Amino acid sequence: MIGFLVAGLIIGALARLIVPGKQHLGILATLALGLVGSLIGGLIAQFFGTGSIWELNVLGFVLAVVAAVLLIGVAESVAGRNRRTVRR
Repeated sequence: MIGFLVAGLIIGALARLIVPGKQHLGILATLALGLVGSLIGGLIAQFFGTGSIWELNVLGFVLAVVAAVLLIGVAESVAGRNRRTVRR
C-alpha cells in the first residue's frame, strides 16, 4: 500500500513537470491525480496484456504518467473555471 502511494506521488510529480505553466494543485491533489493516473495506466496496460495492474512495468508507467497529465489538465481547467467565477 505504501509503495502504491509512493508510485502515485512520483507519477503525479512527473505529470506536473510535463504540464507547462504553473499548476494550482497541492500535494494531496498531486497524489490523488497520480494514484488515479496509475490505476488508469495499469488497467490499460493490463488490457494490452503486459501484466497485472499491480505489477510495475514500463508500458503501465508511461500510460500512468500520460493519464495523470490528462487528469491534471482537466483539474486545472475545472479549477480555473471556478476561479474566474469567484473573481467576478
